[in-house]
Amino acid sequence: MILRPHPRQRIDRQSLGAEGAPLLVIDNLVSDPERLVRRAAARHFVGQQSMFPGIRTPAPLSYQGFLQQLLTPLLPEFGMTPGRFAYPMAHYSLVTQAPGTLAFLQRVPHIDSVSANGLATVHYLFRGDWGGTAFYRHRRTGFESIDEARREEYFHCLEDESRGEHAPPGGYIGGDTELFERIGQVEGVFNRMVVYRRNSLHSGDIDNERVPPPDPITGRLSINTFIDVLPG
Repeated sequence: MILRPHPRQRIDRQSLGAEGAPLLVIDNLVSDPERLVRRAAARHFVGQQSMFPGIRTPAPLSYQGFLQQLLTPLLPEFGMTPGRFAYPMAHYSLVTQAPGTLAFLQRVPHIDSVSANGLATVHYLFRGDWGGTAFYRHRRTGFESIDEARREEYFHCLEDESRGEHAPPGGYIGGDTELFERIGQVEGVFNRMVVYRRNSLHSGDIDNERVPPPDPITGRLSINTFIDVLPG
């Protein structure tokens, strides 16, 4: 399938917290987002061995080429130079896991990589109030992102906190807690995409009172990608 940018595409440049990590919010991403939804509805979604709380299926291969064309001129926003894009992940995603079944690491913000050179995107393809993406600061360390130098300290603290009195109860994180402070939030708007560094602490905003259905048409459908920019 051929993907084209929407003629009224709009880019909002933001930064996160005290560390100032870049964040791009791109509205009206593709010209015909409904085609992507229809394609998802025809695919078979499966459960994940990762910590993702739901089901996934690969996105169209053409989506990767579309992202490279879109994001290459925006790489300087993240201190990166153009190169060849590699995609460790490019999947349709549906959040479906019940709040009471979440493991500890699913109940707190997470990172996707310790590398500041990796990007993540979330392209929201749902209508309705299924929530967007939030970004956090770990209160005990003050970290808003986790690189290789911070990895050991952060995860040691997190392991200790998982056994403490302020360990989060069952359910998705929603806003400030005893362990984390929310420093940014992007609403889930149909055909909007958010782009951020994979080592920024983040989490989906999921309503614990209303679990999305496992249906690409009515559920919390998104396309999630991880991007590594390699030397050309």
